Amino acid sequence: MKFTKNLLLLITIIFSGIFYSKEIYSKEKKSNMDYNYVTEKIKIYSDENKKENIGTLIKGTRVNVFDTKEIVKKSKDKKGNEIEKKTVMKKITYKDVNKTKVAWIEDGYLAPTLNEAIDEKFKNLDFTKKEKKEYKDNKRVKVRGLYVSAHSVALKNRLDELIELAKKNNINSFVIDVKGDYGELTFPMSEEIDKYTKSANKSPVIKDIEPVIKKLKDNGIYAIARIVSFKDTIYAKENPDKIITYKDGGKAFTNSDGLVWVSAYDKNLWEYNVTVAKEAAKAGFNEIQFDYVRFPASNGGKLDKVLNYRNADNMTKAEAIQKYLNYAKKELEPYEVYISADIYGQVGSSSDDMSLGQFWEAVSTEVDYVSPMMYPSHYGKGVYGLAVPDANPYKTVYQSTKDSINRNNNIDNPAIIRPWIQAFTATWVKGHIAYGPNEIKEQVKAMKDLGVDEYILWSPTNRYEKFF
Repeated sequence: MKFTKNLLLLITIIFSGIFYSKEIYSKEKKSNMDYNYVTEKIKIYSDENKKENIGTLIKGTRVNVFDTKEIVKKSKDKKGNEIEKKTVMKKITYKDVNKTKVAWIEDGYLAPTLNEAIDEKFKNLDFTKKEKKEYKDNKRVKVRGLYVSAHSVALKNRLDELIELAKKNNINSFVIDVKGDYGELTFPMSEEIDKYTKSANKSPVIKDIEPVIKKLKDNGIYAIARIVSFKDTIYAKENPDKIITYKDGGKAFTNSDGLVWVSAYDKNLWEYNVTVAKEAAKAGFNEIQFDYVRFPASNGGKLDKVLNYRNADNMTKAEAIQKYLNYAKKELEPYEVYISADIYGQVGSSSDDMSLGQFWEAVSTEVDYVSPMMYPSHYGKGVYGLAVPDANPYKTVYQSTKDSINRNNNIDNPAIIRPWIQAFTATWVKGHIAYGPNEIKEQVKAMKDLGVDEYILWSPTNRYEKFF
């Protein structure tokens, strides 16, 4: 009888422990989903008494709060009267790359959602979790790629040379122009294109895309179709009512290169770009990469008051870019291709969209891959505390990658980060260095040290031989 009672007691204890464990697990799981977001750039401390400032968190950083303390500090005023100063401190955890860290912050700088934490103009962005599929007949690969222009593809034997170079140097992907920097289409497309443009497809450089794709696939090369989105000279000439102009006088707006930009609010251009993407998917490309997915540089947004963006739907720039990518993803899903977007390298280090419409989390939540252009030559003097970022490829790419990963930590199911890196020498940069194999290795190492193992090399001339 005593044995039976003891056995029953033991079973009760075991089951109580199981239920208790489940309860703790459930609470922890619920707590892990109960995020808060930082509303300002704030200092973080090692303890509740703020003895040591251990860094800062930027606006929008996702955190978990799991303790609150009221700290009372006594002092005396000028008359010798004792006064008390109360400060509420919150103990938080946050992710720094792949590590969960603990810190203390002052109360009053947290919001329950990312939309409430960021600037007013970004509050309509959609940060909900989006499904990122893997297609059975189009498996994902860890891309180590080269940019290959349509002219390199069309040049006799040049494609073969690049394939041999790829095989010898662990390169498995080519990014090929399908809609180029001026809006030109690079291989013959169906009549479906004609309703959007009369001249973009008149003289494609690549006369037949089918043998090109076959050759790439026969050699194990993953094919990415580069589509320039909103910098489109050909479309602009045919659709002058769609371009960005000055409100006063109606003159076309151009950047320093003299090229006219079409407004990213133009939904007809959205359809056109996606139609081109469908042609690329049907031709056998594995992935669609949207480049120039932005508004033109406008002096940090200072020109916005004088420019006519033809914003009929009263959307912010960031909303337009996100909705464009969302539309493209939905339209292209039946074709079982992956979607990627190229963005400025510094977007990951900025708490806004740099007045370009590229808000990190809004882009990353929509696409399968996000490709920040981390060319060290494109970072200004003093960025990341570096006098000449171009002369510090490891440090520049490391810090940019770290910031990008931490922005991905703010959302559920973000895009895979696959940076563009520099395979050219930026002679125009004061204090620049010559780029070669060592500089490529430093950039790749910077990413790998943070767990990022995909990248694409950019050389406008496609002369990569000297970089390996």
